Amino acid sequence: MNVVLLGPPGAGKGTQAKLLGKARSLVQLSTGDMLRAAVASGSGLGRKAGDVMERGELVPDELVIGLIAERMDQDGKASGFILDGFPRTIAQAEALDRLLAGRGKRLDAVVEMRVDDEALVKRITGRFACADCGEGYHDPFKMPKVPGVCDRCGGTEFVRRRDDTEEVVRARLMAYHTQTEPLIGYYGPQGKLRTVDGMADIDTVQEEIVEALDGKG
Repeated sequence: MNVVLLGPPGAGKGTQAKLLGKARSLVQLSTGDMLRAAVASGSGLGRKAGDVMERGELVPDELVIGLIAERMDQDGKASGFILDGFPRTIAQAEALDRLLAGRGKRLDAVVEMRVDDEALVKRITGRFACADCGEGYHDPFKMPKVPGVCDRCGGTEFVRRRDDTEEVVRARLMAYHTQTEPLIGYYGPQGKLRTVDGMADIDTVQEEIVEALDGKG
């Protein structure tokens, strides 16, 4: 089974892709992770992608598709793939269709993790982590048991991601609504679209995704 997870930044696509991958023996294809790994490996595609990223530009679709094709060929015996973070546009969706067709494969399902913008802004901007061990926290949902002290390692320094500001989060949400939401109209008429409540807790979202893929949702 080949699946695409759709959802705005912070919806939890990466977490759900990992859980689903383990449960169904599917290979997770996270384009962000793949780009970073390719750059670190020094491969031909990695060097090209690295040059583009160093200039602060978006990596061209053909490079991303090339990386996905490489991974699919490497994991050719896998029972299927989960695409997390791709496609983001109609053009990318069409390129993915061509890639799969060229390998005798097809996209079986697209799961939209639907979330509320305002709740998502609060979810993302509240995130912070221990600077020493990386343990994640959130205000107000998951604060250290002892204020200012990490539950795991006892560290007292905490950090927040630079792009977890409200301004940046809203800009990313706007980009999602403008560029990626049209994919719902692209996949819907094909009968591949499934929708789950992305605002539920992790276990509930996972159950809804599994039920949707099994035709029960």
